Amino acid sequence: MEIKVKYFGSVAEETGRAEETVFLQDSVVEIWEFVKSICNKYGITEDPSLQVAVNQVLQREGIIQHGDEIAFLPPYAGG
Repeated sequence: MEIKVKYFGSVAEETGRAEETVFLQDSVVEIWEFVKSICNKYGITEDPSLQVAVNQVLQREGIIQHGDEIAFLPPYAGG
């Protein structure tokens, strides 16, 4: 299964890349499992404020499908 992964802001800095294609051998992968594996791979702190979007919709639960786009977004700061 092929997944496109995008990294933004400080997450892109931590990974050293803006995007990559990830190939998964399992046909059923939970979003939270995938997030955990990417965080472990790059040493990203699994902060609850880390946002994850699947196909441009913020979510952390569900199943990843072939061809999905997953984006890692840093915590938002506002004022």
